[in-house]
Amino acid sequence: MTDMWDASAPGVLRLPSGRLVRGRALRHPLPDGPAPGFGVYLLGKEPPEVPWEARWLRWPDFRLPSDRARARAVLREAWERAAAERVELACGGGRGRTGTALACLAVLDGVRPDEAVAFVRRHHDRHAVETPWQKRYVRRFAT
Repeated sequence: MTDMWDASAPGVLRLPSGRLVRGRALRHPLPDGPAPGFGVYLLGKEPPEVPWEARWLRWPDFRLPSDRARARAVLREAWERAAAERVELACGGGRGRTGTALACLAVLDGVRPDEAVAFVRRHHDRHAVETPWQKRYVRRFAT
């Protein structure tokens, strides 16, 4: 078991179950502090290598995941692993795709799909989930 995130650290979202997940922008330097144990990178092209275990979801900017079944599996893995290790989700800007993925984790954690975007905006970033189709994706993200 890895130490968990500091709940007050920038970008860290506390889910209702108490799981802590960090969302961040890859355009910015890696934050100070401990490294993730597991990362999910939401980009249209393959991300740079990182020294921790990671998954890449092909997810173009302002769009939705290219492979919805794989996205569901990877996001479920991230949610499960967040119970015992530091998990981060990140895209280029850290808002649209990252916010959408965090909202999907909130759904997996028991937040109603129609409330998950508001939850992430309230507790993570008020600009999270940028497009109507990203909001719709979260509402349709069933467990």
